[in-house]
Amino acid sequence: MQNRVLIFPIIVLLLAGCAAPAPTPTPTAIPTEEPAAGRAIVLGDISDDPGEVIEGDQPLADYLAAHLADYGISEGQVRVATSADEMAKLLSDGDVDLYFDSVYPAFLISEESGAKPILRRWRYGVEEYHTVLFALNDSGIESVDDLPGHMVAFDNQYSTSGYVLPAVYLLDQGLTLSIKQSYNDPVGEGEVGFVFSFDDSNTLQWVMSELVSAGATDDVNYNLLFPDEARDKTHILAETESVPRQVVMIRPGVDPDLEAAIIDVLLHIHEDPTAADALDAFDKTTRFDEFPEGIEAALDHMRELKEVVQSIPTN
Repeated sequence: MQNRVLIFPIIVLLLAGCAAPAPTPTPTAIPTEEPAAGRAIVLGDISDDPGEVIEGDQPLADYLAAHLADYGISEGQVRVATSADEMAKLLSDGDVDLYFDSVYPAFLISEESGAKPILRRWRYGVEEYHTVLFALNDSGIESVDDLPGHMVAFDNQYSTSGYVLPAVYLLDQGLTLSIKQSYNDPVGEGEVGFVFSFDDSNTLQWVMSELVSAGATDDVNYNLLFPDEARDKTHILAETESVPRQVVMIRPGVDPDLEAAIIDVLLHIHEDPTAADALDAFDKTTRFDEFPEGIEAALDHMRELKEVVQSIPTN
């Protein structure tokens, strides 16, 4: 009896040893996140000539990308919109990161998209600019007080120097502005008619051809870019206040660290000799800097100008 008791556990152990081993559980695979492939830093502009814009903007986009690699930026791109509304959508959708424009259209796009100004741009080497109102020497118009009953050429409704500044200036002088569809439209004695030329060169040509009595352009155009003959045959009626030449807008939702890095690169780009060609291609930009009176002061002033301009009847 005792032997049978000893044999039974031995048989059990032998049978257990002959049984197939229990399968080892396969560990659950933990997905490994692939390194980010990188994203582009996208510069935006508004133009009806995308090829020219891309040629001028791409070197700056490439420069920024090369200096933002630590923030996941692998390349620079340029997106060209055909309208302010399209640019606002590209910014709000995150398809454009940086947008450069004069203060008034930039302010309008900021309101629509949530983009915000971060720096001032010295376009053509100029940090500030203003509007020049001019007329032919033999026009009989010696000051803006002589403009009632006459037609004035402005650039377009979104132009800071070509419309907003001169329109606000004339209103501040107590004049009444009336929009016209053509320079051939009649102008009442108590009003100053205005028509959009859609280009500074058109404005100059219309004044020189006496299609309009006066025109508005920025001081850089008038003093440096207009032909000597044009300046010899015209005189300045008035000059408006100065505003920042251009502003840099950044889309909403950009990571704060990346935003700070972008600002740092742009603030010091003029110190880097290797950036000279990129800046020159970018409409001869010479540097970027902070707003002298702060961003909020610049925005508040644009709000004031917008309210005045929108008070002008457009039909």
